[in-house]
Amino acid sequence: MPEKTLFLELFQPFAQYRNPFTFYYAQTYPLPPKSTIIGMLQSACNDWYGNEYGVDNWWSLKISIHGGFESVFWNYQSLLKGDLNLAESGLWINRHDKNPGGKVWLPLYSGGLTSRRSPVYQEELFNGHIYILIRCGNGQQGELLEKIKDALEEPRKILYLGRSEDVVFIKKVEELQAEEKIENVEGDIKLTFPTYIKMKDFPIKTKKYPVYSIPIKVLFKNKKNPVKHKSEITKETERDVEFEPVIYTGYEYSIILKENKTIEENKTIDVEFFKMDDNKEIRVIDSYGWL
Repeated sequence: MPEKTLFLELFQPFAQYRNPFTFYYAQTYPLPPKSTIIGMLQSACNDWYGNEYGVDNWWSLKISIHGGFESVFWNYQSLLKGDLNLAESGLWINRHDKNPGGKVWLPLYSGGLTSRRSPVYQEELFNGHIYILIRCGNGQQGELLEKIKDALEEPRKILYLGRSEDVVFIKKVEELQAEEKIENVEGDIKLTFPTYIKMKDFPIKTKKYPVYSIPIKVLFKNKKNPVKHKSEITKETERDVEFEPVIYTGYEYSIILKENKTIEENKTIDVEFFKMDDNKEIRVIDSYGWL
């Protein structure tokens, strides 16, 4: 029996999926990473820390991400760093770089010395059309998928993907099944929409695609113990992040595969086809297109 798959179609006017490996400017990932999507779904279900459905169940969901944005632009911004404090006299910030051994509180805005830092360039995306496929992981029941489906069909809050200002509009939520599966694909695989493909062991012939290391799992921990409630988050809370190297493809791309003799024995490349209402289809490379 085919695995249950939930299909989401989203529209996002603006987005910035911060790439943490860029420092002198804020680069964005071209599509939302898995960790960002799981965070949005947990918010929709009011299960931020997996207390109701279990942390392992959330992160074992298989996600396939497709689509893209109409344009990219650069925003020139002044970013702030430090610890904020609200007092009767206004907003103050602790600049650790001014005095690493102690605390120096500076006014957020004033005519003299302030807390501002030099402006930086931030890459942002405009008008995104995003298609997300969600599938149960190993041994997981469909209860969590049903919860996600119900929460997205009638959202009880404004949802965002990325920054808190990067709101998303849900255009469609439905269950899909793969129309057909092609086994032992040879030669090339044609993809309709840009997507992420797991890089490890993928038998690609022409290495002309951008490669990113995207977060696929994020846990907040206090002394190695997972945080179970927002009230447990302190300045000492650490983010435990797991990354996955992926290939990013463009529109109407054809992935050229190596010859079968270079692939491990008995290993096949399967492609799943999911039909959309406008006669387009989403193609997912099995084992590699699911994060």
